[in-house]
Amino acid sequence: MALSVLDLFSVGIGPSSSHTVGPMRAAKLFADGLRSRGQLSATTRVQAELFGSLGATGRGHGSDKAVVLGLQGLDPETVDTTSADDQVAAAALNAELRIGGDHRVDFNWDEDVVLHRRKSLPAHPNGMTFRALDHTGAVLGEKSYYSIGGGFVVDGDADASDRVVADDTVLPYPFTTADELLGICAREGMSISDVMLANEGVWRSEAETREKLLALWAVMRQCVENGCAAEGILPGGLNVPRRAPALFRTLAASAASADAAAQSADLVEIPADPLLAMDWVNLFALAVNEENAAGGRIVTAPTNGAAGIVPAVLHYYVKFVPGANDDGVVRFLLAAAAVGILFKLNASISGAEVGCQGEVGSACSMAAAGLCEVLGGTAEQVENAAEVGIEHNLGLTCDPVGGLVQIPCIERNAIASVKAINAARLSLHGNGSHKVSLDKAIKTMRETGADMKTKYKETSRGGLAVNVIEC
Repeated sequence: MALSVLDLFSVGIGPSSSHTVGPMRAAKLFADGLRSRGQLSATTRVQAELFGSLGATGRGHGSDKAVVLGLQGLDPETVDTTSADDQVAAAALNAELRIGGDHRVDFNWDEDVVLHRRKSLPAHPNGMTFRALDHTGAVLGEKSYYSIGGGFVVDGDADASDRVVADDTVLPYPFTTADELLGICAREGMSISDVMLANEGVWRSEAETREKLLALWAVMRQCVENGCAAEGILPGGLNVPRRAPALFRTLAASAASADAAAQSADLVEIPADPLLAMDWVNLFALAVNEENAAGGRIVTAPTNGAAGIVPAVLHYYVKFVPGANDDGVVRFLLAAAAVGILFKLNASISGAEVGCQGEVGSACSMAAAGLCEVLGGTAEQVENAAEVGIEHNLGLTCDPVGGLVQIPCIERNAIASVKAINAARLSLHGNGSHKVSLDKAIKTMRETGADMKTKYKETSRGGLAVNVIEC
């Protein structure tokens, strides 16, 4: 089973990869299937049912809107995020959908998109079923899908062990565990990013891989810029104010003042804030996750709920590490993706399945590995950094207030970004030898998620979600 770096990083629409991106993709797959089977012309109505975590928090995560957009033929990668809400509102107001973009069917918002808060499908908490009806009400076609995290969608016929879409591509350096990856690096004299780059060669040239990764980096940068510029209150009813713009103005003014002071002959010594870099990292993470919460365009890395961590640490690398360049950005993302693959294959990146340790924990581990790689860490030190990143997120619950990807999600990304940097730096002060391996930490995360009560796994029925007044 082969996974590419592009399976861990993709462009999508906020606020959730499992609850927004996945359902949109699944709905589009169903619509495309109706067309390919010749059933579209006879279809007069389409219904969608969302189960488990999708049903419990789907309203706050935009799952219902995502389904409407997907049925109308839109992709999470290319949908116009500025008009998405208007398109959904128009469908509800006009009582019609354009399935696949052109075939008109009747649409009743309350009856045709149903969210079951207490029902689940068997294979995964994020299950959904689509149904096409003809003019007599007879079922023309029905299909179930599971959104398993990071925007991945698997067929409803899959069982609980099918965490990724099967790909039988033969890789030059296949690995499914960190121990196997370290063995390849030792045997071949390669870095972790080298191994990933060589494996990517089965899908595309090195130049194409580099181009695609730098394009993802461009989306990350744009997302931060957008988040630093957009003022106001985040949607959803919690009245959470955007903090990134004010923080950006403060930091930018401080930087301008410091530059001016440094050029003044009257000052002998310029006092420096030793934690200034941390403020910038917090800003980068807040900017991304506020954009995500507002339904903006983000890079799923590896999920939307944890989408601010890798960009924040990458921005730290570019802004504060001397000699940082595009080659480093590419190597960062390759090494981070190698670690993400291990989580995807051996545990989960779905908050509905294992709690937030699978989202923020995985992203923290990935970012720590990427930074350690570009700071000159050995393969063993990179693995150590990744292990530290996940070890200190074990047991992290997913309890979004109001079912929205806002509290505690936005701040949690900022905290984990700083934690990832610390993990990388800690590992660089060692030789890569440590007691708990990354493989054992990932296994522990999977087992902890299995033991975690459902109310702490993206259902908004426990933790902060029930102990914070929604106002």
